[in-house]
Amino acid sequence: MWTKDACPGLPAWEALNDCAALFATAETGDKGRYLDGPVDWLKHGQERVAALDMNFVVVNAGSAAALWAEIGAAEAEKKPVVVFNWTPNFAEAVWPGEFVEFPAWEEGCDKDPAVGVNKDALYDCGNPAKGYLKKAAWDGMKDKWPAAYATLTKISFTNPQIAEMAKFVDIDEMEPEDAATAWLDANKDTWMAWTK
Repeated sequence: MWTKDACPGLPAWEALNDCAALFATAETGDKGRYLDGPVDWLKHGQERVAALDMNFVVVNAGSAAALWAEIGAAEAEKKPVVVFNWTPNFAEAVWPGEFVEFPAWEEGCDKDPAVGVNKDALYDCGNPAKGYLKKAAWDGMKDKWPAAYATLTKISFTNPQIAEMAKFVDIDEMEPEDAATAWLDANKDTWMAWTK
């Protein structure tokens, strides 16, 4: 949120150009730095920055850990930072913030220049925002273990709940079993409703 405080107009992506100097580094000169994920993640940050004519240079992090280290360092100095992130993950439980609101994903903006705000470029949109984690069960589960199946159909985690669980393991360095126990202890009302 310190980044939003420093750059009025965020989370709208257009605000970034007005504040590009706040994100500049020695590596990027007078342009802002957009720290994208590792190159092999293929998230098309470079293409997005070019398609939207942003006053930024895309720098690829070497790893997810490098992204987190960058956010931690930026927090310590309250230095504005733009990094690639996704949800759910532990980062949102550690560093409250918001996603930059790029132009909404439209089917085809990654394949057809005619789709999107820049009719001459691909990736002139944000990433799809309506993804979700799916649960799956063996097709015989309903008959063999009906109570377990009924519980599974009721389970529904929110992003903050998943972020909190991931934080227990990734930041607090708890063993997964201990993290599960801690979450269950703190969220009894939530999971008890799933078992009724």
